[in-house]
Amino acid sequence: MTLGVGKLPTGFGRLWTAQTVSSLGDGVSHAALPLLALTLTRDPMALAVVTAAGTLPWLLFGVLGGALVDRWDRRRTMWVTDAARAVLLAIPAAAAALDVLSIALLATVAFLLGLGGLFFDTAATAYLPDLLGRDPARLERANSRLRGAQTAMSGFAGPPAGSALLALGRAVPLLADAVSFTLSALLVRSLPALPRPVPELRESLLVQARAGATYVFRDRLLLGLALRPAVGNIAFLAVETVLALFAHDHLGIDTYGFGLLLTAEATGGLLGAGIASSLGRRLGTGTALTCTAAVEGLAILGLAAAPNPYMAGLALAVCGAGMGATMVLAPSLRQAIVPTHLMGRVASTSRMLAMCAAPLGAVLGGWLATAYTIRTPLYAAAGLLLTMTAVTATMTSNRQVEAALRAAAPVAGADHRASKEPAQESAPDAP
Repeated sequence: MTLGVGKLPTGFGRLWTAQTVSSLGDGVSHAALPLLALTLTRDPMALAVVTAAGTLPWLLFGVLGGALVDRWDRRRTMWVTDAARAVLLAIPAAAAALDVLSIALLATVAFLLGLGGLFFDTAATAYLPDLLGRDPARLERANSRLRGAQTAMSGFAGPPAGSALLALGRAVPLLADAVSFTLSALLVRSLPALPRPVPELRESLLVQARAGATYVFRDRLLLGLALRPAVGNIAFLAVETVLALFAHDHLGIDTYGFGLLLTAEATGGLLGAGIASSLGRRLGTGTALTCTAAVEGLAILGLAAAPNPYMAGLALAVCGAGMGATMVLAPSLRQAIVPTHLMGRVASTSRMLAMCAAPLGAVLGGWLATAYTIRTPLYAAAGLLLTMTAVTATMTSNRQVEAALRAAAPVAGADHRASKEPAQESAPDAP
């Protein structure tokens, strides 16, 4: 199929709709689950266990999951995973209705949902560049739409809906998320089937998984792109673990107000996703990524010092803007420069580094809040983010970005974003 520059195929609309519906359900759960846990315990460490459980699958199966996705049909992987997650959510919903819900059950379900997320997200990341022909302009446009919809649904519409649905019954928000997974599975199943990458029949699963991880660690740019969300997740999970308690005890925010607080972050995320391309054109992708990382750190610092809900909401909105722009620019760049047959493994390796750091952040946040004050995890998170920004700035510079784009698509006339600095080095070869 021949497309104009930046034009997206019809199949993308169905993928966008599926992820939009699923993101709405995720937003409902994002607000409801911490509040459900708070109805069972006030122990920060217990809350941290529930938060960390959802990220453990990436620690245990991240790289292997990417190798499996590179072997499997990516479209089938997505819809089967969503269907399974819809069925899974019926378990805590029934437990909540029967008043037998527990922290252990919430943690178990969070773990299994995270395992499903591992396969779905990796398959979706690998499917998208094939659908769009690996064109950088289309990838950036598509990721901007996907990120915008995800932010709007999971952060803007979902959290207030989750808080409101929780008032109707503890099982209601869980059932709503199950419905969203079901609809997403049906839509994904209708997507066009794409050819699988050429199988590497002589290599074992472990060898293929190691090849993907090695590719990331040997490439300075890909490593820098992976380290930022890894350190960022330590910081953000430390904040997320105590955010509900911080909002309630120090800002005087009730259940409905907590949903609105999360909505403020989502509003900023929408703005960030919308201006990401403009930032990249004006500053160069590398410089833009450094600036957004610095903004996130300063915003969390502002959240820690916030004297009232309004300033806290503003800080979260600014942080969301930085995250929204980052989540458009970084994945688009990675999808444009990584070979198709390695996309699942590279994506899962990068995501694994980020997600494996998340349990550490959750536990760190719970411990700091218990040992010191509820604001301590927020100050620590800001320090981590600003330190990470300084360390990785040269790894993801404009020069590195432009060199990688040229190496991935050396054909004259390819539509690459112009960098503020000339390319002076080549991206490393695949192992």
